[in-house]
Amino acid sequence: MSRSFAELLPTPLTAESLALLQPLTRAEDLLLLLERWVERGWLRALDKAFVAFLHERAPHGDPLVLLAAALTSHQLGHGHVCLDLFETLKEPDFALSLPPEGDVQTGAMLLPSQLLEALDGEAWCKALQASPLVEHAGHASAEAANRPLVISERRVYLRRYWAYERRIDNALRQRLTVSEVTPDDLPARLNTLFGCPQANAPIDWQKLACALATRGAFSIVTGGPGTGKTTTVVRLLALLQAPAVEAGTPLRIRLAAPTGKAAARLTESISLQVKSLEVDDNLRQKIPSDVTTVHRLLGSRPGTRHFRHHAGNRLPLDVLVVDEASMIDLEMMANVLDALPDHARLVLLGDKDQLASVEAGAVLGDLCRDAEAGWYTPATRAWLERVSGEHLADSGLQQDLDGTHPLAQQVVMLRHSRRFGEGSGIGQLSRLVNQQQAQQARALLSSGEYADLSALALKGDQDTHFERLVLEGRGGEAKGYRHYLEVLRDQRPATGAPLEDPCWAAWAGEVLAAFEAFQVLCAVRKGPWGVEGLNERITRALFTRKLIESDQHWYEGRPVLMTRNDYGLGLMNGDIGIALKLPERDGHTERHVLRVAFARNDGQGGIRFVLPSRLNDVETVYAMTVHKSQGSEFSHTALVLPEALNPVLTKELIYTGITRAKHWFSLIEPRAGVFEGAVLRKVKRLSGLMLGLE
Repeated sequence: MSRSFAELLPTPLTAESLALLQPLTRAEDLLLLLERWVERGWLRALDKAFVAFLHERAPHGDPLVLLAAALTSHQLGHGHVCLDLFETLKEPDFALSLPPEGDVQTGAMLLPSQLLEALDGEAWCKALQASPLVEHAGHASAEAANRPLVISERRVYLRRYWAYERRIDNALRQRLTVSEVTPDDLPARLNTLFGCPQANAPIDWQKLACALATRGAFSIVTGGPGTGKTTTVVRLLALLQAPAVEAGTPLRIRLAAPTGKAAARLTESISLQVKSLEVDDNLRQKIPSDVTTVHRLLGSRPGTRHFRHHAGNRLPLDVLVVDEASMIDLEMMANVLDALPDHARLVLLGDKDQLASVEAGAVLGDLCRDAEAGWYTPATRAWLERVSGEHLADSGLQQDLDGTHPLAQQVVMLRHSRRFGEGSGIGQLSRLVNQQQAQQARALLSSGEYADLSALALKGDQDTHFERLVLEGRGGEAKGYRHYLEVLRDQRPATGAPLEDPCWAAWAGEVLAAFEAFQVLCAVRKGPWGVEGLNERITRALFTRKLIESDQHWYEGRPVLMTRNDYGLGLMNGDIGIALKLPERDGHTERHVLRVAFARNDGQGGIRFVLPSRLNDVETVYAMTVHKSQGSEFSHTALVLPEALNPVLTKELIYTGITRAKHWFSLIEPRAGVFEGAVLRKVKRLSGLMLGLE
């Protein structure tokens, strides 16, 4: 027999609250309330459907269990792996971002915050532990193995995500116990790659990262833009491969990234780094530069969640390097670890401060909780100093004196940015945002001290100011969208050249490179300052100024973003293409047809031309979300904030938007105060990954 919520609430209730709670005497009453929350946009229809499924399995179940299930499902939609019951009760609006900001209650509807603020955490836990729908972690049984929910201490999971977290946790704990044999002459090999230590020189964090990665089956190299993660990994691969080549048994090394765009960028970067390595040609040939996507590496099976490589069919490799690891969600990381041979090394590269994946989980962030502080044991510090010749006494790192941070022994944070030095406004601004110093960041933007920074505050109807920045850029070098369209027009090959002539591919490459000179980034998709509204607005502005010939669907110059992987075409989610008019001969008649030019993402270079009719999953990309921009860089980036704060606006989003800019950054603000409000908010994705094993 289900109980009413009022019977479970130890807190004295006001007459008004009691009246609101009184109808909730059965699970059916909760389902009706959840339906109203769905209508208001506070829950997803998917969350409500999941609760209805559970109610069918246990018709007389406790409504508190169904409430926890609805909120756990809701949390997944916001990237959280689980629902932390006590955190939710302590700050329900922050924990759940529910209801949406600015929403006003109408009628006598029970708000989520009203209900949660009145609940008692202990009573909620007990209700879940007693439910036939919930497995209690640590008390597993054959009967409980198929229960859809799992409770671990005060965290509630959907079973699938609990399983992903346990698989990752177990695999990494096992790898941390493995000590790899390092060469006796490791110090000499490090000095060959990095040079001998110099007196009074700053700490060479790249050298330390390479040293640490040689001794373990799992390691992480994290750091901001320009700190040398790619340089570090190329030297690490040389360091690992050299002894194997000398022994006549070269390592099988694979490189992967989450998106096609990130893979293409890393392929280009690693190729340049490998060429510049001062090693013999035999070793250089054994260091791969071809980067694939994680999906391709594992062998995705279209239409399923499964891959060709898994625990029963491991990947044929000895070393796996995964770049842009902040974009790897919980499910994908579990799949990677399942498919990794027991003997293989895993190296993760990424910026721990960037936005996490769109899907649930913030794996890199969870694993780098202590990267800033270091927390090396005295033994680890002594070993690092011995093999690298570096001195950590003045490093400012915390020491792990009691051995409570085993994960930290395999994590190195690179701290010196070669792209954003002291004279870089972008570097200064990104550091202030990362440290949540909102007022100092605002002062820096307003000071005019740095030529690479600007802020445009839109007051009233200032469309011309916005459009001038987006189309013309600012100054002579910080380009806008006019630039790539002028390259398209002015560098077009002479008529008469057949499509097979390499001049067309060269021209397409120039246009694509010119497009990367500028990019508008948005925090949100909807609304006048979101991706959809701005793409329409920028298209209209370009058409009005006769820079494009049409503002309807396909036209020459239209930039498009792939929104899903298309393995048949060899195009990946995140790839950007531009529609161009190319020659086509029909008998003796030559005509021009639109084809979309994409830079090849397979490491071979060159251009792939695709008919627009074959592209089903693309959207115009004058504006893209900050999430979609991860793994990309643009010479000039303009970050457009919405008119009001919302849950996605955090310091991680602002930081990621700023650091997509290589040379110039512009902030566009329709309303004052949103920037500061976002900087003061920090993403806190809930999980239990590697807890107690920092």
